[in-house]
Amino acid sequence: MDQQVTTPMVQMKTTAYIEALPEGKRAELINGRVYDMGATGTAHQRIVHGLDVIIGNYINSNHGKCEVFPAPFAVYINDDKWSYLEPDLSVICASEKIDEKGCHGAPDWVLEVVSPSSRQMDYILKLITYRAAGVREYWIIDPDKQVVLLYHFEGNEYGRQYLFTDDIPVGIYPGFTINIADMMVRR
Repeated sequence: MDQQVTTPMVQMKTTAYIEALPEGKRAELINGRVYDMGATGTAHQRIVHGLDVIIGNYINSNHGKCEVFPAPFAVYINDDKWSYLEPDLSVICASEKIDEKGCHGAPDWVLEVVSPSSRQMDYILKLITYRAAGVREYWIIDPDKQVVLLYHFEGNEYGRQYLFTDDIPVGIYPGFTINIADMMVRR
């Protein structure tokens, strides 16, 4: 007699589930599946804060129309009820995508700082999700490896790897480079 193998059903969640989470509890939602978010460390926060300042200052000094938003900031990446992300940094150039709830659609540039708990998400699942949604540029910043993996999706490039000590070119802003190592030097 053949035994039938069954797989447990994964109950799909919607953004309503994420929005109803208790204060302080954070999670992301990709294609109806919930991914809990762990706490971040000091190096992670230093990088996010430094990039937020550098990118924001660059945009402001060049009278740019884009805005930079650090996490926690809601990104309804496909503008549907099945996906909700909180990238470490989102740069959004289309003001019509932004309202009081967050961003509805793909940001132009997303930067994720890898934590031990987010490694697989940032390198695989989010890479696929951001590319499919129409993000123009995606940076994976890995403090443990001291590298940045940069994807410029508009040019159909494979990822390019840079060291923290490199002047990393920003694809959506020609002529703008960021050196993570310089940024991390405490003054």
